Amino acid sequence: MAIRHFTDLIVWQKAHQVALLVFRLSKTWPPEERYSLTDQARRASRSVGANIAEAWGKRRYEASFVAKLVDADGEGYETEPWLINAEAHGYISQAQLTELRSLLAEVGRMLGSMINKPASFVAKR
Repeated sequence: MAIRHFTDLIVWQKAHQVALLVFRLSKTWPPEERYSLTDQARRASRSVGANIAEAWGKRRYEASFVAKLVDADGEGYETEPWLINAEAHGYISQAQLTELRSLLAEVGRMLGSMINKPASFVAKR
């Protein structure tokens, strides 16, 4: 199947799944966490997919494409400590944290593969 849009990328689909799960779980977090933990976890998790989309838009230039993928990977790493904090405060279960960390690791591996071998994704001129 040809990839015509960033939404066709499995890595974006998985990143989107993480963002949706973080949003759903964070709906139950206490109001006092709204401007700290909740917003930070939601923003970081959403930024993974947003950076993948931006990378797709910049794929004409390999260096720009790779730079945005690196940003996406960094946002995945930023998401993880927010989730660890959520679990430490009892806002999510250990099983939920494990599931999210597993998904983030999978996204990270996929991004790493794309970063190391961008040629098949970069638009031909």
